[in-house]
Amino acid sequence: MAAGETHRTIEAVFRIERARLVAGLARYTCDVDRAEELAQDALLAALTDWPNGGVPRNPGAWLMAVAKRRAIDGRRREQMLERKHAEIARELDDGRHAPIEALEAEMDDDLGDELLGLIFTACHPAISPDGRAALTLRLVGGLTTEEIARSFLSSEATIAQRIVRAKKAIGEAGLAFEVPRGRERAGRLASVLEVIYLIFNEGYAATSGDDLVRPALCAEAQRLGRILAGLMPDEPEVLGLLALMELQASRLSARSAPDGGFVPLTKQNRARWDQLLIRRGLAALARAEALGGADGPYALQAALAACHARARAAGDTDWKRIAALYDRLRQVAPSPVIDLNRAVACSMAYGPEAGLRMIDEISGAAALRNYAPLPAAKGDFLFRAGRLPEARRQFEIAAGLTRNARERAFLLERVRACTPPGSPGAPRVE
Repeated sequence: MAAGETHRTIEAVFRIERARLVAGLARYTCDVDRAEELAQDALLAALTDWPNGGVPRNPGAWLMAVAKRRAIDGRRREQMLERKHAEIARELDDGRHAPIEALEAEMDDDLGDELLGLIFTACHPAISPDGRAALTLRLVGGLTTEEIARSFLSSEATIAQRIVRAKKAIGEAGLAFEVPRGRERAGRLASVLEVIYLIFNEGYAATSGDDLVRPALCAEAQRLGRILAGLMPDEPEVLGLLALMELQASRLSARSAPDGGFVPLTKQNRARWDQLLIRRGLAALARAEALGGADGPYALQAALAACHARARAAGDTDWKRIAALYDRLRQVAPSPVIDLNRAVACSMAYGPEAGLRMIDEISGAAALRNYAPLPAAKGDFLFRAGRLPEARRQFEIAAGLTRNARERAFLLERVRACTPPGSPGAPRVE
């Protein structure tokens, strides 16, 4: 394998394994920053060793073994600095305690899903609500500060401060990196569900980069959702979130064209939708509704996704029901983004002019400033209303705001579609 190809393999493996590395190391070191450093050390070791010796059969285990050894070596150096050699030897010999051996044994102990434990730790009440999701997205999702900021419609500086404060709170509180039980688990559940869905969303619609979707993030979020549903089988919102992710994930392969380009929902080949995931999602939704959770925010969003899953063709979609579900959703989980999605649904159910009236009511919301889907939606309404010059301008604005290369290319195609044949000028993006 050529050196360049090996380096690409290492980068891909590290993207996949990073969250598990950090989760496992944080549990054993009780120090998030140290865990991230150890994971990075393992990456550097791979970049040195693998080009010469080849990629190991189990690269994830190799990275963890290297990181564990660095952790143990670091602990040993600390002890050597704190005590004289004779004192350490005497303590080890008389059996009073053996910290290095104990650490090695503990690091080989499998206590279940460490990623889920890391999420529950990051969602501890000792951490501010706005810091919980940011920290988890950084540690578990592997998202950059920029990506997290765009997910929260916030600035990079604000998100960076939240992450620093959250890490400090974990260290000062001496938190255990494990899944809590009973009331403590229930008290953190809403935050845990939020961050799992944020991870899924970043995979379903990447906020930046060259890839439209990041399937590995979706798969990890679904896996965590299934584990939670096993731990809490009678919790409607857990089932609602699982249903929502399964139904949305069923459309992943149809969201991209063969060349990687974006395919909107109404243009997707529904034969490519994953029917197994649809059945799983509908079953989880039915269970959530049977438990009395039909009006939970995740169950309502799952019901919206189910409307699309049940429509054999785009023309069969019950947009009036979708608009009505958004009316209910905005009552239990009000947000400008929900209002924007509601405007889209109403434009499909009652015509583009209805959507334009609704979008004008929310266009001044601070949270939607520099939010590409807002001008993109308005451009679509104007396009369907036949107001092509106005639509073109909105698509240009949206293309200038998005940081995802595939979405940008799609929006520029829409700009060109608004340009009458023979008109001068290329698409203008700001």
